[in-house]
Amino acid sequence: MKHPGLWKMFSAALYMTLLGCLQAQELQGHISIILLGATGDLAKKYLWQGLFQLYLDEGAKGHSFSFHGAALTAPQQGQELMAKALESLSCPKDVAPSNCAELKGQFLRLSQYRQLKTAEDYQTLSKDIEAQVQHKGLQETGRIFYFSVPPFAYADIARNINSSCRPGPGAWLRVVLEKPFGHDQLSAQQLASELGSFFQEEEMYRVDHYLGKQAVAQILPFRDQNRKALDGLWNRHHVERVEIIMKETVDAEGRASFYEEYGVIRDTLQNHLTEILTLVAMELPGDVSSSAAVLQHKLQVFQALRGLQKGSAILGQYQAYSGQVRRELQKPDSFHSLTPTFAGVLVHIDNLRWEGVPFILMSGKALDERVGYVRILFKNRAYCAQSERHWASEQSPCLPQQIIFYIGHGELGHPAILVSRNLFKPSLPTQSWKEVQDRPGLLLFGRPLSDYYVYSPVRERDAYSTLLAHIFHCRKESFITTENLLASWVFWTPLLDSLAHEVPRLYPGGMENGHLLDFEFSSGQLSFSQQQPELLVPGPGSAPRPSDFQVLRAQYRESPLISAWAEELISKLASDIETTAVQAVRLFGKFHLAVSGGSSPIALFQQLAMGHYGFPWAHTHLWLVDERCVPLSDPESNFQGLQAHLLQHIRVPYYNIHPMPVHLHQRLCAEEDQGAQTYASEISALVANSSFDLVLLGMGTDGHTASLFPQSPTGLDGEQLVVLTKSPFSPHQRMSLSLPLINRAKKVAVLVMGRTKREITMLVSRVGHEPKKWPISGVLPHSGQLAWYMDYEAFLG
Repeated sequence: MKHPGLWKMFSAALYMTLLGCLQAQELQGHISIILLGATGDLAKKYLWQGLFQLYLDEGAKGHSFSFHGAALTAPQQGQELMAKALESLSCPKDVAPSNCAELKGQFLRLSQYRQLKTAEDYQTLSKDIEAQVQHKGLQETGRIFYFSVPPFAYADIARNINSSCRPGPGAWLRVVLEKPFGHDQLSAQQLASELGSFFQEEEMYRVDHYLGKQAVAQILPFRDQNRKALDGLWNRHHVERVEIIMKETVDAEGRASFYEEYGVIRDTLQNHLTEILTLVAMELPGDVSSSAAVLQHKLQVFQALRGLQKGSAILGQYQAYSGQVRRELQKPDSFHSLTPTFAGVLVHIDNLRWEGVPFILMSGKALDERVGYVRILFKNRAYCAQSERHWASEQSPCLPQQIIFYIGHGELGHPAILVSRNLFKPSLPTQSWKEVQDRPGLLLFGRPLSDYYVYSPVRERDAYSTLLAHIFHCRKESFITTENLLASWVFWTPLLDSLAHEVPRLYPGGMENGHLLDFEFSSGQLSFSQQQPELLVPGPGSAPRPSDFQVLRAQYRESPLISAWAEELISKLASDIETTAVQAVRLFGKFHLAVSGGSSPIALFQQLAMGHYGFPWAHTHLWLVDERCVPLSDPESNFQGLQAHLLQHIRVPYYNIHPMPVHLHQRLCAEEDQGAQTYASEISALVANSSFDLVLLGMGTDGHTASLFPQSPTGLDGEQLVVLTKSPFSPHQRMSLSLPLINRAKKVAVLVMGRTKREITMLVSRVGHEPKKWPISGVLPHSGQLAWYMDYEAFLG
């Protein structure tokens, strides 16, 4: 061990954590549970019942409890509100009514209300707990603080607990936090840093109540108990797709303030559905009861998630939502919200197990049914010569093969695990799961219930009761660590930013939705199956549609200009590139294409990957016009963008792919490594006369193109084919094809998109040949063709 001091510190921390977990099991230990927000909706609906269940489960084992309901409300009013909330407590069905009344009485005597506002209030609480423990002759085991309050109150409460209400030496502290855990990556990081200054990581339990739902909590145990059957099936070779679905019939009425700030993706997809995805996709640890192993394997899933693009999602909003927002938030009659109440998102995981398998996450309000499920649908490669009426559900390989973790509600009406009979008979713990008999006439996913082995819980249990038990027993795997939380926001924030101004599709709600929200997916893109109908109400997006315009053909800087709406423009450019490629391969046997980086070509790459199956990829060489001086695996690398949006979806021989050598000898763009000269030599050796068949460029808002920048002479003239340049934007070091090399090309296409390009487009249309001021003005192939491709926003504003 190189650092024995660090090892001692780690060992001590591990020892204290294990000790804290063990102490929860000791007899004659006293545990104080403080419920902050004790008179709120969550407390009334779930938390008091969950605490009562915890008392029923653990009180008889020798533990001593006290329950403190806390809020800002004055003592008398708070006590009355809390007493009202406690009236609805119920016992499990197997507890006799007389015994239940006695147990409720015991729990009520152990529960008291107190106002917690100031540091002095927390000091008084701590002294009262210590006095109670001493009076009973017990030892304090620990304290649980449950934050059932808005996140803006976390910091003050955390500060008061840390300074005035921690238990004494030898006792543990656990603080339980409810979502939302931030609004995006930055706010989540700020909240995590704030809490981290008061509490240690092992003291914090971030609740996602879906992890306490019985079907969800059984995903890992099910995978573990059925390893032998699943080992060969749980991978890209056998799984066709995974669906993770949460549908609601209720709308956002009464919650418009919250929903306007968060929307459906932040409310359910970023947390509930993503957590479920990790349970399905993670590598199974050797010991699924090890919290540390489970959390580490979940984190590995986040690290393998492919970045989301705008085209990865489709959005909807029920028709009445904007009206609800106007009423509840006193907005003017002209206000129309862009907040989505429905979303479908297509997720891919780039690892050996799941490469190419679509994970579909979908959630929405005001839909046709209330249901939640996880559905793993397996590929079916069988053909049965007999007609379907002769297929036996336990034997026929032609029937659908699927595993479903049915979270609740819907046609079935209760949590369940279903396995197609033509897969295998699953193993489940008989003390907690029982096999369900057939219900004739009931169809699930188009098949009768008799097609499945169906299991339901022996005793249905509320999610919060399960999670409170896990908190008590120090089971961290059912909660969100800081590291996993931030990894989730890193994944979701770029998509949320890209969708911020998207107009969601309006839908009427309920059964009237029909097929309006059906969607399809292909090559990483989602799209609604039906065309958008006439708007249900006038609002954002009622401007002229793309179909109202045709492709414009004109001149720009004395060269051909093609202009259209973005989608049509990309389609036209992709077709033109394919035509050029086919001609080059027919004449010369190969096609040399050099592409720029940045965001503009992404849609083009996706279009080429998705819709151009006649493209001669096997004979195409792909080169980079420019590159940022970062490792090729870095998300900012232009090559990484090419890889993510094009290369991984097509079949190009690897020796035909030519990334720029920006990372040599573990250094980035060092002059002495001669990376620019190496790339120039490669071009000279493989490209006849160093003349690319087609070079695709963009244009920056400052008039730069490739990585050739204004006020910098580098690469604008001279003999060098490839140069190192300095960018005014980070990362500053770049490698680029020189202007003389670009102008040797047979064809050059300049793609300009977006309203932010309108100003530079107008300027460049008027200037002459002044590459030192505007490098793009120096692009003019000596004997080739130049064409400009501009969308209407860049061309017309």
